[in-house]
Amino acid sequence: MKKTLYNVIVCALAGLTMTSCAVFKNYHREKVVGEVQTDGIYGDAQSGDSLGLGDLSWRELFTDPTLQTLIEKALVQNTDVRNTDLQIQQVQYALKASKLAFIPSISFSANGAISKTYDPYNRRDVREAFADNTKVYGATLTMGWQNVNFFALRNQLKGAQVSLEQIKTARQAVQAGLVANVAKLYYTICQLDEQIVFMQQTVDNWKTYWEMQKRLMEAGQANIAAVSSVEATYWSMVGTLDELVDDRTITQTALCTLLGEPSHFIEHTTLASFQAPALITTGAPISILSRRPDVKQAELKLAEAFYDKQEAGAAFYPSLSLSASGSFTNSTGLGIVNPGVMIGEAVASLMQPIFQGGALRARYKIAKADIEIAKNDFVQSVVAAGNEVNTAMLEVRCAEEHRIYYGHEADANQIAYDATRRLYENSSLNYLNVITAHNALIQSRMAQIGNRMDAVEATIELYLALGGGSK
Repeated sequence: MKKTLYNVIVCALAGLTMTSCAVFKNYHREKVVGEVQTDGIYGDAQSGDSLGLGDLSWRELFTDPTLQTLIEKALVQNTDVRNTDLQIQQVQYALKASKLAFIPSISFSANGAISKTYDPYNRRDVREAFADNTKVYGATLTMGWQNVNFFALRNQLKGAQVSLEQIKTARQAVQAGLVANVAKLYYTICQLDEQIVFMQQTVDNWKTYWEMQKRLMEAGQANIAAVSSVEATYWSMVGTLDELVDDRTITQTALCTLLGEPSHFIEHTTLASFQAPALITTGAPISILSRRPDVKQAELKLAEAFYDKQEAGAAFYPSLSLSASGSFTNSTGLGIVNPGVMIGEAVASLMQPIFQGGALRARYKIAKADIEIAKNDFVQSVVAAGNEVNTAMLEVRCAEEHRIYYGHEADANQIAYDATRRLYENSSLNYLNVITAHNALIQSRMAQIGNRMDAVEATIELYLALGGGSK
């Protein structure tokens, strides 16, 4: 009998192994989705270099020591990053449980009972027959699997591994976004600082001109209309200056929020401290794009759908129950035996699903459709990522080209202002001409500041578009 049971189980397992290759495949992108076409995906920005901005870490991109300190603090203190790390731990626990599912369950039980017969009539023959207490005891150790589909377990384990990679990818996205936001806010504070300096100069110039106009009116050489017009311009400039100061405070508060700290003054350097890396290329298209968290997520969802389909296919195969137990007891069913005896038992069974109301087939078809959806989403994510890289590189190039134009404009306005100032000092030229020339110079300097900030933001966007750096 034992030999027959053993042969049945061996034959069944051998048959399952031969017919279940389809549910034991591993995910490979090329086999599932084919070759993703990336020729020309970067448009005019196409490059064949294997190195570029996508290979730089944030420390290599943001070399300002003050900014580096802020980023490091944010990565430690930011609650989004800390919560993502905790979620990674949760998924790791789930993965460990999926691995342990292959190990048979083991349980131990012990029992004991004592009984004594009492005769309400106190008959002697009864007392003699049941003079001793009846003691029953036993201890059982059981090990085995109950209704286990090992093919499904295997794909569940693969799915858990994919889930872990997904949360790690989400963590990468959170970190890259946090680094970019801290850098943007930091350089925005630097930008506002420089704008405030120039705006303060404008306010001072208009205040001087207002004072001059009031003295001219007192001397009868100007009227109230001219004085009021200059005064209105002065207060408009004061309002603009106050807005810039308020914006700086608001930006500092936003940065403190990312740091997980109450609002306070943020130490910073200047906008000029940002030095864009000399090498800004895209690298090999598919290898660079695959670093992006959103592209990674799309492919991991595809892998997850792949293993879900295999798990749905595994549901058509039988589940196996194996159990073995050993007991030490003095109750064998035939009476009380002292001392106790050992009892061993082994049970094996296979359960093959035949008809489940169409649920198994429907689940399998749904899983196949999910794979097609995940394929389309993955391909679209690659295309969208390439377009984002192309746009970001165009913005970097435009900022560099505009830097030259703004530089020439500022130099010309500086010459014009210096010449107007000298004419005013050596002739009867109206001071309004000086104010006008100075305003033109301030506007060109402001444009230069804006252009430098555009270059910073464009480089940060390109950094994100290429996946947020190597680490």
